[in-house]
Amino acid sequence: MNKNILVLLFGLLLSLNAHAALDITITEGVEQALPIAIVPFEWQGLPDDLPVDMHVTIANDLSRSGRFQTMDPADMPQRPVQFSQVSFNDWKLLGMENIVIGNVRPLAAGNYEIEFRLINTISGAQVAGFRIPASRDQMRRTAHRISDIVFEKLTGIRGAFDTRIAYVTVKKQADGKKMYSMQVSDADGFNPQVLLESKEPLMSPSWSPDGKNLAYVSFEGRSSAIYIQNIFNGTRERAASNPGINSAPAWSPDGSRLAMTLSKEGDPEIFVMHLISKTIQRLTTNRSIDTEPSWSPDGRSLVFTSDRGGSPQIYQMSAAGGEAVRLTFTGNYNARARYSPDGKSLALVHGADGMYRIAMMDLTQKYMNLLTTARYDESPSFSPNGSMIIYATTTGRGSELAAVSADGRVHQRLAFQDGEVREPAWGPFPQP
Repeated sequence: MNKNILVLLFGLLLSLNAHAALDITITEGVEQALPIAIVPFEWQGLPDDLPVDMHVTIANDLSRSGRFQTMDPADMPQRPVQFSQVSFNDWKLLGMENIVIGNVRPLAAGNYEIEFRLINTISGAQVAGFRIPASRDQMRRTAHRISDIVFEKLTGIRGAFDTRIAYVTVKKQADGKKMYSMQVSDADGFNPQVLLESKEPLMSPSWSPDGKNLAYVSFEGRSSAIYIQNIFNGTRERAASNPGINSAPAWSPDGSRLAMTLSKEGDPEIFVMHLISKTIQRLTTNRSIDTEPSWSPDGRSLVFTSDRGGSPQIYQMSAAGGEAVRLTFTGNYNARARYSPDGKSLALVHGADGMYRIAMMDLTQKYMNLLTTARYDESPSFSPNGSMIIYATTTGRGSELAAVSADGRVHQRLAFQDGEVREPAWGPFPQP
């Protein structure tokens, strides 16, 4: 197979249905999910004056995690607003160990103050409680922040609801031509933002560690180039536009370097660009295809995909260069590896017997655990807390985005409606 074509096959994702807002549905959750009641927050103004129903967003967040079973407000024995109003026996009789109560008050200049409390009904104690000021535009994000606090207090895992995802959409125009769009949305699919539209392909979004920039590949001008774009003001710069292939950008954990695949010296190889000096360091030297680099969380190592052994497999090497060590030996196709945030595992696409599934590989024991069951799954990306992996899949219902927990117990379907979506990438935790 032509090497240029094979590189694109390594980097490209199966076509998926998409629209601006995600519809996220739990298809399989944790057995004995923790029951919790999110009591409707008190609001004394007109209903239309409240931009977000806080309790609805919080309940949706927790339900989508697969770890919580939220109570229908119609079944609640009471709707307390203050701690002193909680009738603990009523909640305990219903087996409701934890409840969230709160209120929203208007402030000057169209701002709001949101107060919430997480209460354990068994101990009769408050587990967490805050007052958070927010503008009208910040209300949904504040609800996600509350979800994160509740999630962490009850699971011990940092919540990742107040994060974002990036993806590429493809829509067919009236003239039959395609329009590509690089988009960013909240992790629940709301607030989509179009960063760039192009009649030529866009691919491989990669988040900077501070969440302010995306690196991606654009084929505008009919040749590949790597760009870095600020997601807040839209400014962008061209980082690499060498003759041949410029592909698969990946940020180092400290944000100072960008790993990428370049063929400017012949075969596609792994290079690292030092972003301040713009100097380029070549890491691999091989007559095969080396692509899809991914950094370890400590920045000391890289994994990448190479067919140097006869089929696409995962290799690891020092970020300073040197010998590459093959990591995968099971199956005839292993590609698109991504380190878990703790650096102990890899998520990757594992191919065997004509099936391509998302797998987790323990880097110590080299044990591979299949997480998904569809025929064609692609492009895994970890949530910043490591608990979930977003990916692309094709099922009997068609093509769509999906997510699976790192232990394989929680499965979600993320449905779009208009066009195709490609290469989801989960962003980092927001900066303080």
